[in-house]
Amino acid sequence: MLRLRGAMPKRGAATPKWRAATPAGPALLRAGGIAVVMLALYGAPVRSAHAGAQQYEVLADGVRLALSRAIGAPLDTEPLWDSPLQKIEWLTQMSDRLPRRAMPDFETRQNFLRTVRYEAQRAGLEPELVLGLIQVESGFRQYAISKVGARGFMQVMPFWTRVLGNGDADTLFQPHVNIRYGCSILRHYLDMENGNLFMALGRYNGSRGQSAYPDAVFAAWKRWRFQPGALPAGGK
Repeated sequence: MLRLRGAMPKRGAATPKWRAATPAGPALLRAGGIAVVMLALYGAPVRSAHAGAQQYEVLADGVRLALSRAIGAPLDTEPLWDSPLQKIEWLTQMSDRLPRRAMPDFETRQNFLRTVRYEAQRAGLEPELVLGLIQVESGFRQYAISKVGARGFMQVMPFWTRVLGNGDADTLFQPHVNIRYGCSILRHYLDMENGNLFMALGRYNGSRGQSAYPDAVFAAWKRWRFQPGALPAGGK
């Protein structure tokens, strides 16, 4: 069963929760003429990614509708936190581990991490798992393009925008759009595989049943484990 919703899933009443009242980050540029835009703004070429790709499969009407609603729900970037301290510690640890060559700017890292955490929570995924997947898929390169055309942080195939969205594949270079698609797709595959993350990751990569990709994501996931109370490990 799909667990994606237009709003954040609620936690149990007995669990203390705190939601920060910080505003979402500034609107991101739409990625038409993406290579020119990136060269002008960032001074770096579009770099290729070498991940696999999701395979197109015919979706049942109900599944397609649920996924479309999940993709089209209002965007937000502020996730749930157990406490103000957890927010500070989590963002500090995760920001410290992000590669500076890909995200040198502090505000960019903070907005990216809030987006990952929000969309992962919304899809019922662990944010640290999503960070590990992004590390394997694109090396945290926003404009990465694989040899088969998968795009962005989570290497989403353009056909998904035709199946679930408005057909504009350039929007997959927008971080929030890309991460929403990626988390929604992984949640869908996880439901298809009855909770078997190994098989779901294989589907996500287009290599179902093979171990190389899931093993790489599991290894990366360990690097992103949150350690409450731990000091940052040092940037790179």
